[in-house]
Amino acid sequence: MTDMELMALAHKAREQAYCPYSGFAVGAALLDADGNVWTGCNIENAAYGPTNCAERTAFFKAVSEGVRKFDRIAITGGPADQAPKAGTAPCGVCRQVMAEFCTPDFVVLLADEQGGVKSLTLAELFPFGFGPTSL
Repeated sequence: MTDMELMALAHKAREQAYCPYSGFAVGAALLDADGNVWTGCNIENAAYGPTNCAERTAFFKAVSEGVRKFDRIAITGGPADQAPKAGTAPCGVCRQVMAEFCTPDFVVLLADEQGGVKSLTLAELFPFGFGPTSL
């Protein structure tokens, strides 16, 4: 699967976002090592704490089905009533979840302003992350 195909699936997942409080819709498409794609959207809650990000939704769907090896993730986000913003990066909690299940060379794809993707590694996004090897 190409990066652009994965990003297209993230854009589609974004359409399902439940974001009545922030108005910021995010979609993610996670490719596992076997070539399966797990999508997620952000799901907000009036109490804020129970809110779940798109990236974690995708990871938790995959992990709950027994998947433990991942290739890359595409992320897109922005105001719900507008085109996605360029470079919507995962929050710190999502980066921590990625560090739990992925190696530092795990690829994170962010939508760019030209309709393409920017590719970063987890190590670039989370240079001093705490993960299983930290114990």
